[in-house]
Amino acid sequence: MTESFASFMARALHDPVLGYYANQIRAVGGSQGDFATSATLSPLLGQAIARWIKTSSVHSPDICDVIEIGAGNGMLMAEIQRCLGWWQRRCFRWHIVENSTILREQQKHRLGKSILWHDHLEQALTACRGHAWIYHNELLDAFPVRLIQYHEGRWHEVYVTEDSKGHKEQLQPLEMAPEKQSHFSAIAWQPPTANQRCELHESVYDWLNGWLPLWHSGSILSIDYGDVFPTLYHRRPRGTLRAYFMHQRLEGLEIYERPGRQDLTADINFTDFQQWMESAGLNCGWSGTQADFIHKHVRGASGPMVDPYGAGGAFKIFAHERMK
Repeated sequence: MTESFASFMARALHDPVLGYYANQIRAVGGSQGDFATSATLSPLLGQAIARWIKTSSVHSPDICDVIEIGAGNGMLMAEIQRCLGWWQRRCFRWHIVENSTILREQQKHRLGKSILWHDHLEQALTACRGHAWIYHNELLDAFPVRLIQYHEGRWHEVYVTEDSKGHKEQLQPLEMAPEKQSHFSAIAWQPPTANQRCELHESVYDWLNGWLPLWHSGSILSIDYGDVFPTLYHRRPRGTLRAYFMHQRLEGLEIYERPGRQDLTADINFTDFQQWMESAGLNCGWSGTQADFIHKHVRGASGPMVDPYGAGGAFKIFAHERMK
């Protein structure tokens, strides 16, 4: 069996029966999880997002729906609601977009029955009539990527073959419509070093184009790790792709060893992401590091979450607006 790496990653993470998010993921953070998110490490992010929602709603009080996409174990939304207080959180309708049955059960246990759950963002936006405050934390890094490698003077795509001895990689010339290539800065990189690898988040691009036409007003907060291009690949000739298993970081051929039983992730190319959002007519109202965002919204915040040389600097936050 031979398939593109993007197809392999999609199956390994999101297959409805054997995929990691459908079957294997049991806990986020802690000794039993494969990885920790910023929301499980500290309440500061939830406090900052609560302040962001409160401030944003002052200017648009008619927007009464809040959507979290990919809510993990529900800890982030729980902290946001706690910080808003009993009365103010009742002013909003709360939605979660989640297609992992295991995580949805954890969310229900933590948050109760007052949340509206949806399988897709399009469903949530329809329920909100297109007007909502939206946020997501460490979501985009779990989207399948097209893995490319510069070989013999041109870009090739990595394909995966599986036999009785395990998984092997093959290179095939990259095929993509010229009009779509312009949306990915890595393809135009001149000159990359020989055998440089990059990830193309084509699935994120397609996902955005699917739901953005249904979103009419509000703001969206995007939180993830990554960097601008080409800084993203500085001293990273093998790209940013890696796996996590029981808090161990795995690279190279080790990412194929436990398909469906370990997390796979790649950093976000924020040069591409910003271009896609701007092309959709969205205004970037604010951008910076997670540390900057927390300092802006939480007075006196300190600790690892606001460390500019740790998680506070590695994670970037973008607030894009679509106002009436």
